[in-house]
Amino acid sequence: MSAAGSISKLHKARPLKRILILFLSLVIGILIWSAAASLLDLPAFILPGPALVWERFLRSLESGQLLQHSIATLSEVLAGLFLGGFVATVLGYLIAKSPALENLISPYLVASQSIPIVAIAPLLVIWFGPGIFSKILICSLTVFFPVLINTVVGLREVPQDLRDLMRSLKASRFQTLTKLEIPAALPIFLGGLRVGATLSVIGAVVGELVGADRGLGFLINVGRGQYDTALVFVAVITLAVIAMSLYGLVLLIETQVLSWQSWRDEAK
Repeated sequence: MSAAGSISKLHKARPLKRILILFLSLVIGILIWSAAASLLDLPAFILPGPALVWERFLRSLESGQLLQHSIATLSEVLAGLFLGGFVATVLGYLIAKSPALENLISPYLVASQSIPIVAIAPLLVIWFGPGIFSKILICSLTVFFPVLINTVVGLREVPQDLRDLMRSLKASRFQTLTKLEIPAALPIFLGGLRVGATLSVIGAVVGELVGADRGLGFLINVGRGQYDTALVFVAVITLAVIAMSLYGLVLLIETQVLSWQSWRDEAK
């Protein structure tokens, strides 16, 4: 068997192994949860068992309630991820190119990160209303910092000798950006985007808990007010699925990009 064939089989085996581990951990978690609900003999409004939560999930799905609120939250998350990621990428590029700009705004950036998003969210809801726009702003704020930092670090990690080579080849600033800086910084940038994707979900929920008329955070408030703990579990689990899906999607893109870059380098 060739070395290439062995490597190919190894790459195919790794996802299967990860899926198996994830499935086993999920089964073990459900068994522990079910055992705790049975042995502790707590009321359903304190700790509902998996069967009760599953039944509540089906009812929410059939009524369209879960889908409606999931779409609202996902819309906020994706819009906030795009807005925060875009602004952070542009500003990160400018900071990486200008130490003077970094010295000027870095104190404000650091200070902004010392304020919890739960403290800022009520202000944004008051200023911009309980609609979707305030939630998008909250999501973008949670995404902004990790993407900004990773963009700056990624661009500054580009080897100086490669920059000198591009300069000696009379490459324009745009050519240097597209042919050198973006490919070199992309893995680190995508790492920040992975973190930002999960934080964006947190931002959406915080905004919806503060004030909203739709979304999974709103659904959690409804369940809490009605002591419908099973509904709260359904909303929380759905949020976890959304966050994990976004994280996995960015990770898949990152894996494909790195594989393509490795293949291209080997071809050269």
